[in-house]
Order: sequence, then C-alpha cells, then structure tokens
Amino acid sequence: MSDAIPPVVPAGRLASLPQPEFHLPGTGGLRLRPWTAYDAPALVEACHDPDIRYWNRPSLLDEAGAVARIARWEARRRAEEGVVWAVAPAPGGRAVGLIGLGDVDLAGGSAEFLYWLLPAGRGRGAMARATDHVGRWAFEDLGLHRLRITHSVANPASCAVAVRAGYPLEGTMRAALLHADGWHDEHLHARLRTD
Repeated sequence: MSDAIPPVVPAGRLASLPQPEFHLPGTGGLRLRPWTAYDAPALVEACHDPDIRYWNRPSLLDEAGAVARIARWEARRRAEEGVVWAVAPAPGGRAVGLIGLGDVDLAGGSAEFLYWLLPAGRGRGAMARATDHVGRWAFEDLGLHRLRITHSVANPASCAVAVRAGYPLEGTMRAALLHADGWHDEHLHARLRTD
C-alpha cells in the first residue's frame, strides 16, 4: 500500500484483540469459540466427510496432523493472516463446524469467509448466524471495510448461508476454482462495513 494511503486497519490490531466467543441463538446451544487440541477428532472427521472434502478440499489429517493444524491457526491469528472459530455445542462439546476469516488484508481492509459444518451441526441455521456474528465483529471491532464469501455455483447451501447472513450476490467468477470434477464457476457475495 502506498505511503500516501494509510492502512484501513493498523498492523497489530488483529493480534491484540482477544478472540471473542459468541452464543448462536436458536441453534440448540451452539456457540463460537477458539479451536483447541480437544477438537482434533472433529477436524479429522471433517477432513474425511465427503461433502466437506468436495467443497472445501482439505487435506486428509490424522489426529497429530489435526493438532498441528489447530496450532497453526492460532499462529496465523497472531501473525494477522486469519482467524478461525469452532462451532461447538456448549458447554464442553467438540466442534461440529468451522467459521473463519482468511486472506486477511488489514492494510486494504478486507477478508474472506471460510466455513463448513459436520452433519451434527447442519440444519439449525447455525452458519448464517455465525457469519453474522463474525462479520459484525470484523467490521465493528477489527475495523475491516469489506468481507466476501465465494463458493461454487453448484453449492446452493453456501449460497443460502451468504444470502441469509446479508451478503448479496455481486457476480459470478468464471472457472475460478478447481474441484475434483473440474473447474467451477464461483459466486462472489460481499458486504461493506457501511451496508
């Protein structure tokens, strides 16, 4: 970014903020909280779930690999590159999903959502509520200007989450992501802090 244009969010802001926890009303007690090593079996399960594998393309992990990945997520938060939450039953339940912000650009004021749910977390409206909570935090507390959601046009569930959470469709990116069955067009949804 040019020296003449100040950063939208100053460096150090994300690392200095405590990662909040959120209750997700109307979801049967689900909440958002940081991932811990306790959640490693859920991450292993997610990496083997056919729907999550198809749409999110995670690498296969064993429990040690999942623990290492969870530690890397915290390191990425401290490095201001991303932040992820576990979607989990309260109190004390293992994760049934993930939501986070990746591709964080503090200077440019933007980030992209990533999310998935295991079957145990689906069908409760949890992801739209989680997207709303994380989005409000990213705008109001962190200070980002723009948040986006991208997903394959063949994934109506992700599209419904984006729309329900208030992220309107901006357009379609042609052949934007390679899946196991070839290139997929992707929808681009976005919201501004001023919306």
